[in-house]
Amino acid sequence: MTDLNHFRDEVYSIVASIPRGKVVTYGQIAWLIGSPRHARLVGRMLHDATDTLGLPCHRVVNSQGKTAPHWPEQANLLRAEGVLLRKNGCVDMKISGWDFKKEIETGY
Repeated sequence: MTDLNHFRDEVYSIVASIPRGKVVTYGQIAWLIGSPRHARLVGRMLHDATDTLGLPCHRVVNSQGKTAPHWPEQANLLRAEGVLLRKNGCVDMKISGWDFKKEIETGY
């Protein structure tokens, strides 16, 4: 069984470190935590996050680059940071995806 408090802390830590103008997927966060099959739990943790935490939850999208369906402001927040959204409303992950693997490998 996953320790939910530890999992939540890990999710919040990763989300807090996503650079401005970049996005990451729920699945990538789950992978980084070492729980690659828990992308939906990542989503639940972010859904339950309070605004007082100041987390940039808007920088997390699904595996196709889609924004949250019941959060229309997310796209505007991303655009304000320079994130490119395609005509279909999905983030262009090749351009705006966070290359966290490179940062892990290089330390930057």
